Amino acid sequence: MSQFETDRLTLRRLTLDDAALILQLLNEPPFLRHIGDRGVHTLADARAYLEQGPLASYERLGFGLFLVELKDTSLPIGICGLLKRPVLGAVDLGYALLERYWGQGYAFEAAQAVTLGARAVFGLERLAAVVNPDNQPSISLLKKLGFQPAGRVRLADTAPEILLYQLEL
Repeated sequence: MSQFETDRLTLRRLTLDDAALILQLLNEPPFLRHIGDRGVHTLADARAYLEQGPLASYERLGFGLFLVELKDTSLPIGICGLLKRPVLGAVDLGYALLERYWGQGYAFEAAQAVTLGARAVFGLERLAAVVNPDNQPSISLLKKLGFQPAGRVRLADTAPEILLYQLEL
């Protein structure tokens, strides 16, 4: 069953069967540059990432990252969803698409569906989003969604400072 649908996309909960996409996505150069190395280098790593991340989040919070797939073909093209990081005061929007699907409006479409669902489905009143200062396409997407700059933040003591955005729902 899908969690969200748009004209062109279906967003559904990730399963262990999605490990191949996770392995591919998390190792693309843009993901590594803008989000970072998640230590996912084998299918076993990808399954562990899914178990400890999205699947655990569904169990604990009722939400998490969702698989984004093309509605017509069920072809997986990335992930988009909600994350709860201890360092941020609000649940945050996260997304990443395979690079070959950039520039076609899919990231905006998926992020808009999740943003609208954050309040309607999950009862959230505010969302955060974090982005590297040099990731102009993501900054533009967040602004198009209505997110406002809210300063800078570090996700860990040794992590670089990144931009924080917020959206009142």
